Amino acid sequence: MWYAQNPGRRTRQLAGDAAVLLWTALWTAAALVAYRLAVLLSHPGPDSGVASSWSPATRLPVVGDDVDAALRSVVGFVDAVDPVTLRATLAVAAASLFLLPIGLVLAVWLPRRVRWVRQAAAARELAAFANGRELLALRALLRPLDEVAATAAALPDATPGSLAEGWRTADPRTLDALADAELERLGLAPGPDPLGPLVAEPAG
Repeated sequence: MWYAQNPGRRTRQLAGDAAVLLWTALWTAAALVAYRLAVLLSHPGPDSGVASSWSPATRLPVVGDDVDAALRSVVGFVDAVDPVTLRATLAVAAASLFLLPIGLVLAVWLPRRVRWVRQAAAARELAAFANGRELLALRALLRPLDEVAATAAALPDATPGSLAEGWRTADPRTLDALADAELERLGLAPGPDPLGPLVAEPAG
């Protein structure tokens, strides 16, 4: 299960996934374009290099003699580099342009998505059994106090303390309310798992 059943949560997940895919596509295209341009600029023709278009008499306007000399050294070095070595260097640079921005996004986005998928799958499995719903109720009861108070506010005359007491005494109404709150927190439909009826936990 990759997406929530709650429309709002599912929309946010779809938007996030689309943004990551678009980000990946843009940086992939940028890396390819940068590599192609770098190769073309470094070797514009079969018999000419970058330095061939820069004669000793050529001077760059504005920059001083030191900068001009440094640029000449760089251009002369690039023109003298073996084409295979240069292309390998440019390939590494293009790969870095691809991997760094995409890797940073994936490092933040992917663990969160995988964690939600695992939690949602476990919650749906627990919701199919009576004992499993008790465990979901316990997880909801262990949430931060403001979330437990919000669950209690949805029930007449309920308080966080009464929810805890109802869980200890296995009150069906309290257990259902807590279990549904945990499912809703994950963006899943409340009630028994929609894939099957609520059944008792098998013995043994």
